[in-house]
Amino acid sequence: MAYEQYRRWVILGFPNIGKGPVLDLVAGSIAGGTAVICTYPLDLVRTKLAYQVVGSSRSKFRGLSSTEHVYNGILDCISKIYKTNGIRGLYRGVGPTLYGIFPYSGLKFYFYEEMKTHVPENHKNDVIVKLACGSIAGLLGQTMTYPLDVVRRQMQVQALSTSNQDVAKGTLESIVMIVRNQGWRQLFSGLSINYLKVVPSVAIGFTVYDTMKSILKVPSRDEITIPVVTEERSSSSSLHSG
Repeated sequence: MAYEQYRRWVILGFPNIGKGPVLDLVAGSIAGGTAVICTYPLDLVRTKLAYQVVGSSRSKFRGLSSTEHVYNGILDCISKIYKTNGIRGLYRGVGPTLYGIFPYSGLKFYFYEEMKTHVPENHKNDVIVKLACGSIAGLLGQTMTYPLDVVRRQMQVQALSTSNQDVAKGTLESIVMIVRNQGWRQLFSGLSINYLKVVPSVAIGFTVYDTMKSILKVPSRDEITIPVVTEERSSSSSLHSG
């Protein structure tokens, strides 16, 4: 929804921008950022609930503090984070997430729409073709931005670590610390497993997205672009003639 709306606003505000990578990158990037800001606290809670250690199993892991919070669910986790650190606590790690989502979301939409332009007209509605385009878009976008995702996860769970000496305060500092302590390969740790989730997820998401647009009779990209630009130009010319 955000992508389509931002795309219309960009066309209205900049009618000469035309079609191409700039339009898809801008609309996709801002849409991704909007989604992150609206849903980030839930992503943080998910990470903390998955990372926490409960009861006797706590002793099996070194590096966990004895004062570690044990959350009893989503609302309990949100409540404890808010009481301890306020709103800023609920958005801890949002910096690297936004740095990652802007290029990832923009590249994802760009690659998907760009690849569809090279598909023969008689195959554009094929589900397999849409799945293939979505898979490649997710693969490329995820590979280019994955290190920022690693940094985001590390910042989210830093509060559960006993080592306060190596706590990084920002995105760049976190990247430097990871490379120094664990090597540059750590920035891509888990990427292959992430492909198993992200690639089919993006492929299915884009396929359902296009299918629902057809069912709901949402105008195609070209049908939206041309009338908007024409209307903008005609209104400008009428002002000059007046």
